[in-house]
Amino acid sequence: MTDERFKSAAPRGDNGQAAPVAAPEMEHLLYEVKKVVVGQDHFLERVLVALLAGGHLLVEGVPGLAKTLTVNTLARAMQGKFRRIQFTPDLLPADLVGTRTYSQKTGEFSTALGPVFCNLLLADEINRAPAKVQSALLEVMQEHQVTIAGETHPVPTPFTVIATQNPIETEGTYPLPEAQVDRFMMKVLVGYPTDEQEFVIVERMTGPSAAVAPVTSTEELIAAQRAVRALYVDPALITYAVRLVGATRSPARVGLKNLESMIQFGASPRASIYLIECGRALAYLRGRDYVLPEDVTDVALDVMRHRIVLSYDAMAEELSADEVLGRILRSVPAPGKVLQSHVRLSANA
Repeated sequence: MTDERFKSAAPRGDNGQAAPVAAPEMEHLLYEVKKVVVGQDHFLERVLVALLAGGHLLVEGVPGLAKTLTVNTLARAMQGKFRRIQFTPDLLPADLVGTRTYSQKTGEFSTALGPVFCNLLLADEINRAPAKVQSALLEVMQEHQVTIAGETHPVPTPFTVIATQNPIETEGTYPLPEAQVDRFMMKVLVGYPTDEQEFVIVERMTGPSAAVAPVTSTEELIAAQRAVRALYVDPALITYAVRLVGATRSPARVGLKNLESMIQFGASPRASIYLIECGRALAYLRGRDYVLPEDVTDVALDVMRHRIVLSYDAMAEELSADEVLGRILRSVPAPGKVLQSHVRLSANA
């Protein structure tokens, strides 16, 4: 059992029947989380993609949309260690990564590790913390380690940061540095539930709490990450990803000269890498051992929306990053017949 959205998104084989919706362990994980979380299918799918691809997620949405509940429930179902940090203007780097403490009893210093030493870290309202705290998060996001007093401490594996920010409040916030924003594999926009979903939410939250069974482990998730890395990617798909990202830097190359004045800075090469990494993870969730063009296009907005910097002209015309990227996606044709290449290579092997 799993959510209807994942069934409808599943690709169909040559015989017209639906392919497996997800790898069995991911399907079971989804089922357990959906016993508590109502709706938010896109967000939940992207959290799993980030976990499988070993990346981090930036989530933007108003308060009360089950962002914390989703991550907490997922951590319980996968038996991982979950920590939540509420970012505030008075937060210090030591509150995040840890510090050295002195014991008067023993006369020695010891290291007290901070809450980043977990599998799933929820950085709530990350843009409320000053730059010094945000930079302290950079090392652990990129290197999966923390340096305290010259000593390096690796964080547990797997490790994923899911950071949230509130789009309706700007007072008392600090804009995220571009270097840190680029470290996030995807930026996901979380919207309001439908009336039907909200009815179920109220019904569940005002009734008995649903028990979440542990269905997988961090070791099994690491094995799934290795399986994702082994998925076949046709070279034509890599070319497609590079062309998509290149079009954000030089739109005229794909016939969109009118967008030249709308984009101040295009996406970095990390976008090309993450398009393929996320496409692999999405293909794995959909039960395939190869990547299709729709896997890449489905994650394109989430991977690139936070990596392009719009100009004042775009702001004057009230153009959003998603609208600009939508034009690029329509102008760059996706490759066809990548599956045949996979079958031929598999037969030769």
